[in-house]
Amino acid sequence: MSLPTPEEILDDLTFFDDWEERYKYIIDLGKDLPELEDALRTPERLVKGCQSNVWIDVQEDGEQLHFRVDSDAVIVRGLLSVVMAAYDNKTPAQIAAFDVDDYFEQLDLERHLSPTRGNGLRAIVARIQGIAQAALAA
Repeated sequence: MSLPTPEEILDDLTFFDDWEERYKYIIDLGKDLPELEDALRTPERLVKGCQSNVWIDVQEDGEQLHFRVDSDAVIVRGLLSVVMAAYDNKTPAQIAAFDVDDYFEQLDLERHLSPTRGNGLRAIVARIQGIAQAALAA
């Protein structure tokens, strides 16, 4: 199952009248994420700054970075899907160039998240951008 693009997510969200329906859609996106194997749920893959446990594993495939992600919270798995739509299978340069603030603003997401979830979302993005920056510097 391939993830939708950021544009497809933005388009899909316009069909919903309220945020409860949008949350359900985001949670459903998370159900499509493959679970991360227990062997990859290690402390070095754990994202600090998240209320829930979030793990990020990255593999290089040519010039592209492929992320495997997971969380123990269903809404966070959905948020991970939204983030992966923007970043998975992209080059480090594409990741660095992607305007995530504009993406989140178009989604109108952050004002509908609790402050701790919003901070966690930012921590996830910062971790991925850090991985991309390290790959660019290598």
